[in-house]
Amino acid sequence: MKYTPVIGLEVHVELKTKSKMFCGCSASYFGEKPNTHTCPVCLGLPGALPVANKTAIEWCILIALSLNCTINEFSKFDRKNYFYPDLSKGYQISQYDLPFGENGYITLSNGKRIRIRRVHMEEDTGKLSHFIKNEKSSGTDASKKGFSLIDFNRSGVPLVEIVTEADFDNATDVKEYLERLQQIVRYLSVSDADMDKGEMRLEPNISLRLGDKQTDYLEDTDLPKYKVEVKNINSFKFVEKAIHFEVKRQVELLENGQTPAQETRGWNEDKQKTFSQRSKEDAQDYRYFPEPDIPPIVHTKSEISKLSSRVPELPDKKQSRFENEYGLTPYDAEILTREKPLSDFFEETVGLQSIKGTHTPTGIDPKTIANVIINKKIDPSDITPQQLTAQIVSSKQTVAVDVNDLQKMIDEVIKENTKAVEEYKSGKETVIMFLLGQTMKKIGKKVDTTLVKNTLIKSLKK
Repeated sequence: MKYTPVIGLEVHVELKTKSKMFCGCSASYFGEKPNTHTCPVCLGLPGALPVANKTAIEWCILIALSLNCTINEFSKFDRKNYFYPDLSKGYQISQYDLPFGENGYITLSNGKRIRIRRVHMEEDTGKLSHFIKNEKSSGTDASKKGFSLIDFNRSGVPLVEIVTEADFDNATDVKEYLERLQQIVRYLSVSDADMDKGEMRLEPNISLRLGDKQTDYLEDTDLPKYKVEVKNINSFKFVEKAIHFEVKRQVELLENGQTPAQETRGWNEDKQKTFSQRSKEDAQDYRYFPEPDIPPIVHTKSEISKLSSRVPELPDKKQSRFENEYGLTPYDAEILTREKPLSDFFEETVGLQSIKGTHTPTGIDPKTIANVIINKKIDPSDITPQQLTAQIVSSKQTVAVDVNDLQKMIDEVIKENTKAVEEYKSGKETVIMFLLGQTMKKIGKKVDTTLVKNTLIKSLKK
């Protein structure tokens, strides 16, 4: 039988605000001593009241706008009720039916448009660390039985969730989408999206349907009756591996007449396989209801317009402009726009070469600047545009060489490399580069390479 993957994505992005989502605790928790960035609000103590972080809300809307979403003028927070040790209140403050952004999209390089169902704001949970029991140990203390520890420093950190429709049918498109999403939030400077630190966590929902790929979007009625969610993956490569493994696992089950269980699974990189964690909940299982301690959030059209004006030029548009304005190849433009600091560095360096459209004595071509940045893997944090300009100018400076001295050295090179000369004269023109290199070594100074090459060619034709 022929099965086609049906894949949707949920991505969680931590915002790098100074304080948490609903309290004044520092949101900079990574590497800090456990349970030192907490207060009654993020610990869920009785009587503590949350106050929404305005900056986090605005940043969430900036993400939604950058993903072509419609912004709801009226939104609210909801309580998502479930019991888990890392959730001290017994519920998570999230958004259910009225998120900040809805109905957006990202267009992939193959032209496929991935629909984004919603972009909503919530609070992060605490972090559980599990220590596995050592089977060879004996005794009754916790360290010999295996145990878990909870750090609530992360609890309450602003978290944006971006949910797609089930528009993917392969892991390659999933990876490109995730890379573009990470690039966008970094361009916005709202998150570093460092997956090693858990600042961007990836959760594919995977199922299979019978039949070949179809060009149109699937309706909800066409979707499989189950889905498997793989939670908290922190690598694009691991997402690809998890999808490939799940597709293979589910095909085997379906061909044996079984329906894969609707469940949440994890990815074990060491074993290169997913593993079952718990049965997958439906929305009604969370018993959503409006958060009574936080009033609804209202944004006017004027306020949304002001936020929209804060969205910077995003990677796709910047890449297109670099190609058109500076004559760069698509490959070079794509590399230079991967990270905003690098693209800014390139443009600032180019800007030094002209004043009011007139080239200065340096007058370095944008293509040359792009080549130097890319080939030398320039890090903008290690050098200024002024220093790079000086380096390029210096590299182009040559000293004069006496024509008679040059001819004498070329004659010596020809005499010393008779085999190479014969190969060149028999039609192997690439040998000229070897002979040029030998001549440049003999000169021992930085001279005009074009002059040397032309003189060498004339001498070989004699």
